[in-house]
Amino acid sequence: MSPTGAPTNLLPLWIAATVLLVVLVVGGVYLAAIVLRRRLSGKERGSNLDAPRLSNDNPTAFMAASMQAVIQKLRDQEKELAALHRSERERAQQTERLSEAVTRNMPAGLLLINSNGIIAIANPAAETALGVQGLVYRRYTEVLGADSQLSRLIGECLSQGRTFRREEVQYATLVMPEVTLADMSPAETIMASGEVRQLGVTISPILRGKDEVTGAICLLTDLTELVALQKQVQVKENLAALGELSAGIAHEFKNALATISGYAQMIRSEAEGGEIHDHAQNIVEQTRALTHVVTEFLKFARPLDISYEPLPVEPMLSRVLAEVGETQPNLDLALEGEFSDVPGDEGLLRQAILNLVRNAAESAATRPTGGRVSIRGSVEQGGRSGQRISISDNGPGISAEDLPKIFLPFYTTKANGTGLGLAVVQKIIVQHGGTIEARNMAEGGAEFIVWLPQAREAIQGVASVEAQA
Repeated sequence: MSPTGAPTNLLPLWIAATVLLVVLVVGGVYLAAIVLRRRLSGKERGSNLDAPRLSNDNPTAFMAASMQAVIQKLRDQEKELAALHRSERERAQQTERLSEAVTRNMPAGLLLINSNGIIAIANPAAETALGVQGLVYRRYTEVLGADSQLSRLIGECLSQGRTFRREEVQYATLVMPEVTLADMSPAETIMASGEVRQLGVTISPILRGKDEVTGAICLLTDLTELVALQKQVQVKENLAALGELSAGIAHEFKNALATISGYAQMIRSEAEGGEIHDHAQNIVEQTRALTHVVTEFLKFARPLDISYEPLPVEPMLSRVLAEVGETQPNLDLALEGEFSDVPGDEGLLRQAILNLVRNAAESAATRPTGGRVSIRGSVEQGGRSGQRISISDNGPGISAEDLPKIFLPFYTTKANGTGLGLAVVQKIIVQHGGTIEARNMAEGGAEFIVWLPQAREAIQGVASVEAQA
């Protein structure tokens, strides 16, 4: 018997039973592992028929299957990246389209100029304000003129990095060749013939870092109409002030002149000859001249009684040219363009246009040969629809000193002028709700541009200082 109390002949049997149990347990675990791996391999084949069966028994096949799985995963990621790229590209294109729409529909003109002076971006409002089509990829000095105020400001911005805010500059549209003008409509001809416009300008540099200027942004606003309205209001205020002045002194002047003229005529009749008769005659002539000035001044200062009726513009202009042609038969008189009807007083408007055409004829008559007076018309549509009339001549033009003053009362460059002719013309046009401006043309001569509204505009009276008090 063994020390443990078991018979010695049973020990080998116990050891063999133990070994058999261990073998059975290990074999069961191995069989379970094989069954589990086959089930997992069957699921992978069901989910991906193209994937090779992974087997540790074949290392090469196992490696190839692993690489194919990695490649498939990379392809899936590549598809996701492509989808993200398309989404970002569509978003960028949408942002670009929105930016282009905003730029195109901006009421203010926009110019983007690079460091080389080339216009990279220009919206339609800028082309309208500058009177030039096709601004992109052109040098700004070529389009705007090398010596213009606008070119100077842009040049300082590009070279020095200066910012200009709310500047007001005068800009003259470029003069087109005569061959081009002949092929244009009257409205396009007037725009292209060097029209002076008042522009509001804001220019800022585009900086890289702190000091390097890579371009300039220029915002443009056409203030021409606003400035014209301001001038029109100022003219109305001046007319109101002159009306008050004339009301107080006109009758006193006329009464005094009538008395002086009466006594001078008595003296002249009593003195049948000699020096006293001549002096009395001079007094009579001077009082007549002064009476004429006072009468003209009263016409200018007195409020106009306008009879608004539909007025055909072209027949009126034809009659004016015919009348001037009778007195100036050697001049070349031309009437061309587009005309319509305007509401107004035919007598007053005819008086104003006749005065302008006579002045143009007198200026053109100073040329030895080839004197010419032209009237061009165009009908403007849109925000302020109206009739535009341009009266030009090829005379010597208006001097730079006289141009700002020609519409002032009693300012004249003629020896026997009263200085009220153009002032009366301006008053008639303004009282009809229109505007008038004068300028010198680049090819020589002067031009007066009259604008009349196609619909009646109410003219508000200007109250006097006493009435406001």
